[in-house]
Amino acid sequence: MDSTPVISYKDVSVFQKETLVLSGVTFDIHPGEFLYLIGKTGSGKSSLMKTIYGEIAVRDGSASVVGYDMKAIREKEVPYLRRRLGIVFQDFQLLTDRSIEANLMFVLRATGNKNVHEAGDRIREVLDKVGLATKGFKMPHQLSGGEQQRVAVARALLNDPEVILADEPTGNLDPDTSRGIMNLLHQISASGRAVLMATHNYLLIREYPSRMLKCEDGKVLTIENQFNQAFTIE
Repeated sequence: MDSTPVISYKDVSVFQKETLVLSGVTFDIHPGEFLYLIGKTGSGKSSLMKTIYGEIAVRDGSASVVGYDMKAIREKEVPYLRRRLGIVFQDFQLLTDRSIEANLMFVLRATGNKNVHEAGDRIREVLDKVGLATKGFKMPHQLSGGEQQRVAVARALLNDPEVILADEPTGNLDPDTSRGIMNLLHQISASGRAVLMATHNYLLIREYPSRMLKCEDGKVLTIENQFNQAFTIE
């Protein structure tokens, strides 16, 4: 595993407006590492995730994300930061009025790729990676929930990010489909990208144990990937 972290936090306080949500946040995430972000509703998971992609500012401590100093980052730099991150949401957030290929083309154009030929090649490549090579012509409503989430993963891969942030990516899926998404995320991690996955699904943690960051009582605790600890985190 690469010794240089792609995300490194030390003694960071996380605020939601003027309310202190988390303090003393310290952790490193390395390339190729898969981590869970866990904790009860309202414990600060989403706020912590938002500091990573620049929606919430880091006020104190030190925080580095894919080489960006999150205390010093300027507003105009945030889009460039986000091009180096892939974000997967629970609710897919696909544009319902256009095909899957057109959804992905929209993202590439919005992030600066104006070469239609190169963009088309990249779209075919990421759809193949997520097992949807033959589905690009379809509309979102013609796909199952699991297939729509795979499209969301493909979208997150478009700009070849160093980190995937997955926010409850299996929250709306049945158990078998959830396993498919988990296998896909682990394949992405094995390819050298870091994956941080926020989840409430402790059955998945049992089935796919890995290191965890737990938001609890205003702190972030690190729990190593010991099988028995996955059942004592609440």
